[in-house]
Amino acid sequence: MAKILIVDDSKSHLHHVKTLVDKEGYQVVTADSGESGLAAADAEIPDLILLDIVMPDMSGFQVIRKLRKNATTKQIPIIFITSKQQESDRVWGLRQGARAYITKPVDRNELLSAISSALAA
Repeated sequence: MAKILIVDDSKSHLHHVKTLVDKEGYQVVTADSGESGLAAADAEIPDLILLDIVMPDMSGFQVIRKLRKNATTKQIPIIFITSKQQESDRVWGLRQGARAYITKPVDRNELLSAISSALAA
């Protein structure tokens, strides 16, 4: 089964998304900051990254740009999961290379559909 890295500074949201993904049989790795997410992506080489945007050390926008510049991680599909609900944020996130942009609170079916699509691409 695919390995998914979840990067979010909110422990409750991290736990919620991890539980949803775990129940589907995916192998899950977590990180609670942008820096630790970059390190985990480089070390674990996940099949997919679920990435928050609003984090204290580094935004998800900064993280995705760094992932895309790294030869090891540049091809990993990324789905943003965020509280940022402005259309301009969604457009910017997709322009940065995200496969999908999901707003919190996360809808289980929307998340699982986005994961399935991203992994199939």
